[in-house]
Amino acid sequence: MTVPPLPYPHPTDRHVSTRMRANPRRDTKPEIAVRSALHRRGLRFRKDHPVRVPGRTVRPDVVFTRQRVAVFIDGCFWHSCPIHGTTPRTNSDYWVPKLQRNVERDRTVDRLLADAGWTVIRAWEHEDVQAVVERVRSALTPDG
Repeated sequence: MTVPPLPYPHPTDRHVSTRMRANPRRDTKPEIAVRSALHRRGLRFRKDHPVRVPGRTVRPDVVFTRQRVAVFIDGCFWHSCPIHGTTPRTNSDYWVPKLQRNVERDRTVDRLLADAGWTVIRAWEHEDVQAVVERVRSALTPDG
């Protein structure tokens, strides 16, 4: 199920290139805020824990292994938020398919996890932290 990489574009601005490369894969500010709030509520979890599903290994941002709940905190740019997502004007031949593939991968991961008996919670980086925590708490407690 491996998808070949897109041809990498030639950077047109070294400052933008540096800024994009500096984006962390994990431990972003929104992730840390959600994890801190979950921890304050007494919820214990694993972060960036590999979950094996048929055909791939997924690394949700927050994982409740016993309850089989996977939480993803999606960045608005990288996951094409309908409110805040933007399409770069420079190198759009690269970025449009790249961002589309990210969204397609997210839907595939959601389906694979659900098929394996996991509950998937996706939150946008701009969402209210307490609202995300409440969604997670509800998913962890069968009676809500």
